[in-house]
Amino acid sequence: MTDDVEKSLADIGLRMEGLREACDVTVEEMAAELAVSPNTYRAWEETGVDVPISALYHMARKFGVDLTELLTGTAAKLDTFHVVRRGEGRNVDRFPGYRYDDLAWRYREKIMQPLLVVLDPTDEPAELVTHHGQEFNYVLEGTVVVTIGDQDLVLNARDSVYFNPEIPHGQRCGGDVPATFVTIIAE
Repeated sequence: MTDDVEKSLADIGLRMEGLREACDVTVEEMAAELAVSPNTYRAWEETGVDVPISALYHMARKFGVDLTELLTGTAAKLDTFHVVRRGEGRNVDRFPGYRYDDLAWRYREKIMQPLLVVLDPTDEPAELVTHHGQEFNYVLEGTVVVTIGDQDLVLNARDSVYFNPEIPHGQRCGGDVPATFVTIIAE
């Protein structure tokens, strides 16, 4: 193996380790999920050698990162938005406790402190805004209408959306009772 290949494989192992640790999963827990011994899993993290693509795919799905990012360390560009519905796709249940180490790992950029927003049904819709980075909204209670560009997305409790906030966007209450959501922005 050339030095470049060894370094690339070692980098994959480091990304596996960083992602696992950021999400508070032990080596033993990850090894059990992948049906390998803890020693085998440790060797994968230490060297990146002989890691099955199925193991990387499993980790990417479990922790909600792009497989390409886990392999290359380069985040896929989010051009529009990605809606996560309850029980589908990414494990949104990680976010009610406002843990965002995994988002910090994902972006490796400045992460704003999670902001809790309450929207009242009597509020006037805010003007659409733009900013750099990526934004994550997670609805805790009620219904939130997220406008992104020319689309209105209706999100209920436990629904979430990732989007590119360079597209004009805003949020408003979508029901008769106040709505609460968490927003996290990577700049």
